[in-house]
Amino acid sequence: MNLKDKKVVVTGGSRGLGLGLVEALVDQGAKVTVVARNVKDLDAVAERLGVYTISADITNQAAAHRIIADIRPDVLVLNAGAAPRMGLLDELTWEEFSINWETDVKAAFFWFQAVLKTPLDPGSRVLVGSSGAAESGSQMTGGYASSKRALWFMTKYANLFAQDKNLGIQFQAIVPRLMVLGTGVGDSAAGAYAAAMGITPEEFVSRFGAPMPSRAFGDHVISILKEPQFAESMVLGLNGNDGVTVIDL
Repeated sequence: MNLKDKKVVVTGGSRGLGLGLVEALVDQGAKVTVVARNVKDLDAVAERLGVYTISADITNQAAAHRIIADIRPDVLVLNAGAAPRMGLLDELTWEEFSINWETDVKAAFFWFQAVLKTPLDPGSRVLVGSSGAAESGSQMTGGYASSKRALWFMTKYANLFAQDKNLGIQFQAIVPRLMVLGTGVGDSAAGAYAAAMGITPEEFVSRFGAPMPSRAFGDHVISILKEPQFAESMVLGLNGNDGVTVIDL
C-alpha cells in the first residue's frame, strides 16, 4: 500500500508507541487523524506534525461509529489501551484484573463493529495493537495477557466476517514482542517485574534483546502496511532484533 495521501486514523497516537507511528506515517505523506483523550497532548502533536486531532474516549461506541463514518479511513490503527495493573492473582481486585478487558477489548469491539457496519471501502486495513504477553503470559500479568490474546481471535473473526460479506477489508493484530520503556504499558510491566527480581527496569528490558524505540515501532508498522508479504497475515510480531515476523494463529 502506498501511504501517500491515504487517510489514516490512529487511536492513542499522541504519545508512546502511537506517536512513533504517527511520525512515521507523516513522513510517508499520509493524512493522519490522531484520536486520544488528552487535549494538551493532542494540541502538541498537531502543532509539531500538522496532523488532525479528535478528543474522544476510545471505549465510547458512538464516537467510534461517528469517526469511522465521518473520515472513512483507508487505514485504522487501534493503538490506545490502558496501562495494566500487574500483580499475582490473589493480589488483584476484579476491577484491576479486568481493566484491559474493559478498555482494550471493549474499544476493539466497538471500532471493529463500526468498520464492518459502515463498512469501509475494499482494500482498507485495520490494525489492532496486541502484546507479546499474549503469546505465553505470566502470573504477574493479571488480565492483561488474556485480553491481548482475545484481540487475536477478534481479528480472526472480523476477517472471516469480511470475507463472507466480500467486503475486502483486512484486519491484523500487531504484537510488540518486548517492553518499551517510556510508554505507559512498558513502564508498568517492566517496573513490576524488575521490582520482583530486585533489578532496575532497564536491566529487565535488556534481557529481551535489541531495544525498539517508539519510532522504530512506527517504521515496522509502515513495513506491514507497505510490503506485500504482510498484506494477508493476521498476527504479526515486532521486535528490535528481527523486525516484523508472522505469527501463526
